Amino acid sequence: MSDKIRLGIIGVGQIGKHHLKRYQSIPEAEIVAVADIREDEAQRVAQEFGIPSVYTNYHDLLARDDITSVDVCLHNRLHRPITVDVLQAGKNAYCEKPMSWTYQEAKVMYDTAKATGKMLHIQLSTLYSPTTRTAKRLIDGGNLGELYYAKASHYRRRGRPFVDGYGTQAFVNTSTSGGGALLDMGVYHISRILYLLGNPKVLTVSGSTYQKLDNMYPDRRQTSKYNVEELGMAVIRLAGGVTFFMEEAWAIHSERLENDYLYGSKGGLRLDPLYYYTTLGDVEMDGSFDVEQTDWRWHQCDPSTAYYDDSQTHWISAQLGRVPLLDTAGIALNTAFITEGIYISGHLGREVSAQDIEQAAPGLGRV
Repeated sequence: MSDKIRLGIIGVGQIGKHHLKRYQSIPEAEIVAVADIREDEAQRVAQEFGIPSVYTNYHDLLARDDITSVDVCLHNRLHRPITVDVLQAGKNAYCEKPMSWTYQEAKVMYDTAKATGKMLHIQLSTLYSPTTRTAKRLIDGGNLGELYYAKASHYRRRGRPFVDGYGTQAFVNTSTSGGGALLDMGVYHISRILYLLGNPKVLTVSGSTYQKLDNMYPDRRQTSKYNVEELGMAVIRLAGGVTFFMEEAWAIHSERLENDYLYGSKGGLRLDPLYYYTTLGDVEMDGSFDVEQTDWRWHQCDPSTAYYDDSQTHWISAQLGRVPLLDTAGIALNTAFITEGIYISGHLGREVSAQDIEQAAPGLGRV
């Protein structure tokens, strides 16, 4: 096997540039081509990063036999068609989050990867933090006992893309994004909880979405055609008797909330920073962890730890056969199932079952 992975990048916008910078720090990653419909920007980026080939038609990039891996850095509603083309061209596919704007399209991506036998990786950065990896060890070691409740609460006071001053219009219009806070940030926190729980099956979803705040600059509202949710929340029943409550806000009149929790029969965890709650000798105890020192020791004593430092490093390492690829595709698919359920539940005004979600029209309540 070669000691390098030759990659192509489709899309050189904000996310594409971020991925390129990360690959530059990975010696085993060799970017040989980029594709973007904006030829002038693609040429500029290629020159900046020393990339030899530029295409305006991504099919020309996919036709190259010397490229084995392709990173898709496009807007949400383009994830499914482009990623499927990548996989069917015989390439391993990396795709930005969310997996797609609907569960049904994400399922097509997942099934195509299985049918072609190619690797599919979804960018879920929260899985690689030292805190997440430490929490996973504690949970897998039985320190929480039987898990039965999880919670993810994340609020921005006023952090909507574009209309609040950062990012582009494409984030806040269903024609490109397919959704708002849930698909932009919620997927990070839903996927981390699912990963720590072992990615259990979803049984029911009861959720709502809102776009209520009027503190928006009129010109930005008009030019962006802002029509996505700024707040989404749900109660999700998972297999194994686990209940998961989540809420994600781009903007809300509240103090900032930013944490995930998991609760078990023996103890509970709060993430970021990592705390452990339990009872010892009939005394309630709160315990903190030296995650930084622990992570340093793991890196010194177990070289494979470095292969999980971030999503791109893990992707390259897995393709080189150094470690098994985390099932980010399976976790992202289950995450898409939950977000789809929230949109459907909010649209119908009731709790929905897994069967309801599977049988619903794609994009119900958003198109």
